[in-house]
Amino acid sequence: MNFHVLTLFPDMVRDGFQTSITGRAAEKGLLSLETINIRDFSVNKHNRVDDYPYGGGAGMVMQAEPVYLAYESVAKRTGGTPRVLYMSPQGRVFDQRMAEELAREDELVFLCGHYEGIDERVLQEIVTDEVSIGDYVLTGGELPALVIMDAVSRLLEGVLHNEESAQFDSFHDNLLEYPQYSRPEEWRGRTVPPVLLSGHHANVERWRREQSLIRTRERRPDLLEHAQLTEEDKKFLAKLEEL
Repeated sequence: MNFHVLTLFPDMVRDGFQTSITGRAAEKGLLSLETINIRDFSVNKHNRVDDYPYGGGAGMVMQAEPVYLAYESVAKRTGGTPRVLYMSPQGRVFDQRMAEELAREDELVFLCGHYEGIDERVLQEIVTDEVSIGDYVLTGGELPALVIMDAVSRLLEGVLHNEESAQFDSFHDNLLEYPQYSRPEEWRGRTVPPVLLSGHHANVERWRREQSLIRTRERRPDLLEHAQLTEEDKKFLAKLEEL
């Protein structure tokens, strides 16, 4: 997977990407990150990439041409029309299903805006997806881009040490993850559920599945509408409704 980020703050993206799981995966050659500084494509001698908005109003707007030239530099190297994600609170809300969809791409381009946004004309020209990570406003698109790259990277073969980790993360099958425990067996009067100490793998798996269902029903019942439920899952949820 090759990530390309069009940004005014390339160091911010690189520093975040080069740590933890994504950093190790890049070192192993499983991922690559290219940051493209939009200022390098400024069309004026002052290296400015923003100007006042037509119609008036507060703030500045990023100009179309530098953004387009930065994108074009990537498109020429990748030899096609890569998928371009514009980080925007107006976009489709990012979720695990979208992460799985994006993980099937070979090249992903992230466009990170700042100020009051980007000239609409270049968005219409190059953007394939507007994506939001939630209903709130951030200073720019760099943090959302890092969030999405992290979520997508976890799904790629070889990125995680334990191949089962991604399979049982929260939101796998659209269910929240079951509770986790480690040593000691008792901590401040709270004990590990006995089933986890039993060594009976089938019972452990059944308990974990039931805990995922319970947590999802209590904390995010909206997820159950699209969850991949077995007949046994449905019977268990029906019993919960009777309690």
